[in-house]
Amino acid sequence: MSAEEHGTIRLGLIGAGIGASLSPALHEHEAEALGIDCEYELFDLDELELPAEAVGQLLEQARDDGLRGVNVTQPCKQLAVAHVDELSREASALEAINTVVFERDRVVGHNTDWPGFAEGFRRGLPEAPLREVVLLGAGGAGSAVAHAALELGAGRLHVADADCARAAELVSQLGRRHASVAPQDGLRRLLHRADGLVHATPTGMAEHPGMALDPELLHAGLWVAEVVYRPLQTPLLHAARERGCRTLDGGRMAVFQAAYAFELFTGTAPDPERMLGHFAELIAEEEGAAWRRA
Repeated sequence: MSAEEHGTIRLGLIGAGIGASLSPALHEHEAEALGIDCEYELFDLDELELPAEAVGQLLEQARDDGLRGVNVTQPCKQLAVAHVDELSREASALEAINTVVFERDRVVGHNTDWPGFAEGFRRGLPEAPLREVVLLGAGGAGSAVAHAALELGAGRLHVADADCARAAELVSQLGRRHASVAPQDGLRRLLHRADGLVHATPTGMAEHPGMALDPELLHAGLWVAEVVYRPLQTPLLHAARERGCRTLDGGRMAVFQAAYAFELFTGTAPDPERMLGHFAELIAEEEGAAWRRA
């Protein structure tokens, strides 16, 4: 008899370099609090020595293995779109998914990144001005953040990416006249007058160290929001605070997108406050362990 028949909900995460992800802990802990038996496993492209294009193969494997659904992270959020039967309205508009639910006769793709970022922004940067916002990164995460920024009321959104064609494609998808393509080498001019910067590239992750822009471009008049949460305090956030910027780490987005995904997977509403508290505990434990190793 399968784990599903015993009442166990099996979930997973597909992505590259995801060994340090907190998704398993967040989902399993919240499920336990709600009396749900949950197992969450990783499909790490790096460990499996597979390219990002193998996401379709892994989705099929996860479904065949009896998983209820999977989360999808970089670099697969846009590639996975071609391997589902149906997309939610937002996922269809964004052409990027981070949550896939295996229903009885179909595979459905959702995007919980955008409401996750929006809720985290409302809580973490209340009353932050949104007249002009610069988005750096037009991949799967950038697509979700762009949508969130516009829904939050951004007056003008400038999308910059090392791949100008990808930035132009995202602006076209958004279908908003107040979204425009910004050349990455023009960030100095844009940030000088912008209210805020959202960073949505993998740079700064433990597996992709560094910064995606010159820290000298930052100034005290900016707020800076990050989507990376491992580490929670990225080099970009450190540099921003040193220059007097209000900052938002990627932790709230990580928690809220997980909460929205959890409900899609299980049909049960989680407690976001409890998940935020658990996330803080996990980060504190890691920081304590790192201090002890030093």
